[in-house]
Amino acid sequence: MNRISISPQQLILPAIKIWAHRWPLLTAGDFTSGNFNAMTVGWGGLGVMWNKPIAMVVVRPSRYTYEFMEEHDTFTLSVLPESHRQALTICGETSGRDVDKIKLAGLTPVPSLVVDAPGFDEAELIIECRKMYTAPFESHRFLDPQIIKHYPDGDLHLMTFGEVVAIRGTSDYVASASAAEVQ
Repeated sequence: MNRISISPQQLILPAIKIWAHRWPLLTAGDFTSGNFNAMTVGWGGLGVMWNKPIAMVVVRPSRYTYEFMEEHDTFTLSVLPESHRQALTICGETSGRDVDKIKLAGLTPVPSLVVDAPGFDEAELIIECRKMYTAPFESHRFLDPQIIKHYPDGDLHLMTFGEVVAIRGTSDYVASASAAEVQ
């Protein structure tokens, strides 16, 4: 995939569509050692926190990727084209504890520009992040009583904010020069 570097101010992203329908791949670990895992995520966000561009992701402690998120200081989010929907399904339904799901999904890990966690050659967008903050969800803090229904087994997510330190993507994700100047 032909990707270019994109500054956070130039990134154009249909955020709700990406999280809810495109399912980014969250990858944590170390590319060089081959010690990493990826999982499909459908919940998260992008924005600004502490005057820095951030990605916010959530991972349940029962997921294999959780171990990598705890052990490593960086992660990536890779957005794949719709043509790789089956690969995303495999990465969301198959545990890396049991099988090499990256190989099974037919994906090609590639080194990141800044962080240790890899992206994927098939991705049209790769967002590299360095962890800034983590906190477990606490059920007594849910203000909407409907939220707890997402946790019938009590497996509450760990929330992680990561500073966006590099972005590479296709030209579809770059704001035009005139739009970028306004920001």
